[in-house]
Amino acid sequence: MTRSNRPSLGALAFFAFAFAIGTYFTFAAVQGDFGLFRRVEISAERNMLQRDLATLDAEVDRMENLTRRLSDDYLDLDLLDQQARSVLGLLRSDEIVIR
Repeated sequence: MTRSNRPSLGALAFFAFAFAIGTYFTFAAVQGDFGLFRRVEISAERNMLQRDLATLDAEVDRMENLTRRLSDDYLDLDLLDQQARSVLGLLRSDEIVIR
């Protein structure tokens, strides 16, 4: 008897199974929960949150400065006058208001 050059059915099944497993792991590495696309999304979100944090830090610093300038230890009279005018609507007697 002569053997044919055709691979056996078991070898074809093995290589088909190995190809399927390789394809699955490649897909998971690219689009899975911990894949490359998710990593890019997380990086973009981190950059956006860092910008938001920098903006909020600047706002906190500004508000701390204003609070310190209105404290009992250091009173900025110009800032106090500005706040009284904007919040309370106070005016000096020699001022004229035009709306």
